[in-house]
Amino acid sequence: MNARAEPLAAAAPPAEPPRTAFAVLGAISFAHLLNDMIQSLILAIYPILKSGFDLSFGQVGLITLTYQLTASLLQPLVGVATDRRPMPYSLPVGMGFTLCGLLLLATAPNFPLLLTAAALVGTGSSVFHPESSRVARMASGGRHGLAQSLFQVGGNTGASLGPLLAAWIIVPHGRGSVAWFSLAALLAIAVLLQVSRWYGAHHLSRGSARRHHAAVMLSRNRVLLSLLVLGLLIFSKYFYLASLSSYYTFYLIHHFGVSVQNAQTHLFVFLFAVAAGSLIGGPVGDRIGRKSVIWISILGVAPFSLLLPHANLFWTGALSVVIGLILSSAFSSILVYAQELLPGRVGMVSGLFFGFAFGMGGIGAAVLGQLADAHGIEYVYRLCAYLPLMGLITVLLPELDRPRRA
Repeated sequence: MNARAEPLAAAAPPAEPPRTAFAVLGAISFAHLLNDMIQSLILAIYPILKSGFDLSFGQVGLITLTYQLTASLLQPLVGVATDRRPMPYSLPVGMGFTLCGLLLLATAPNFPLLLTAAALVGTGSSVFHPESSRVARMASGGRHGLAQSLFQVGGNTGASLGPLLAAWIIVPHGRGSVAWFSLAALLAIAVLLQVSRWYGAHHLSRGSARRHHAAVMLSRNRVLLSLLVLGLLIFSKYFYLASLSSYYTFYLIHHFGVSVQNAQTHLFVFLFAVAAGSLIGGPVGDRIGRKSVIWISILGVAPFSLLLPHANLFWTGALSVVIGLILSSAFSSILVYAQELLPGRVGMVSGLFFGFAFGMGGIGAAVLGQLADAHGIEYVYRLCAYLPLMGLITVLLPELDRPRRA
């Protein structure tokens, strides 16, 4: 009887499916909120910096360029480095750069030190995004789209809060009050220390669990073509978002004659819709497939974007909400799709796509500003209305969901 029982006792229990670590996802999303809120403060206090240092518009643009270069170009390099050698505690270290940049921004006595402060904040962002995206994937329990959406909604919420906090705190109390936001950076460091401990304990066991059969079936040229298509979709998405996030208030004031407060309210509603949309796209992609969400999110915006320049004030507000909800749902699916194209390169892919998105947003704002100066703000909105039609190139993407489900 004992002999018959031994094989049963020796049989290994069935492996449990990985569980989604919602506590870790919540922590990394909260840190993303704090990180992007701090980043958005730089843009929000430009009027204070311009008047306080008697800067030209060219010098203001140089601050943006310095921040964008460090925040965009360093991200893929950080991702490649951490793919080769995971660095769990790089997350709080990166936030330490942001903390130093904030304190310097509050106290810098001259323009070169202002540029140094912007570079430090950008460097902190370049370290944070690739590694935190890796943590979100590790904590997903296989629900990669949901995890990236939860991570993204934190950043979008923080970006929308930054200008409001700047208006309430920094504008009334002056540039020195920027130092108070170092408390947010310290809080983020405390949260990220806990995340890093979890990351350090789990990355070895999760690192071998890379089963992406679909990517193995694709040739190198097909993968490169797919990455090019995804890059063009990011271009269309962030150029169009730049037209709304950077110039929406000017468009409403100029086209409809509304007050500044009314225009700011419309902008806040649009940004709230963007945050909500970023939460929707990932879970829907887990259920119906990434490519389907990319189709809907980019090309599906086209009818509404084409109507927007011809709508009255009420329908302009309503259409902007629909556009924000649909278009912002794309990024999580694009990022997860790219990660599945290049298994084992989560950091590089995350850094490349976050960096490219930041770069396109910055370049888009600058290019569209020049067009608005030359041809008027209405011309910009009529021209940008056609950008979502680039979603047609989604047809060139291979279907990854069927092999994965099989």
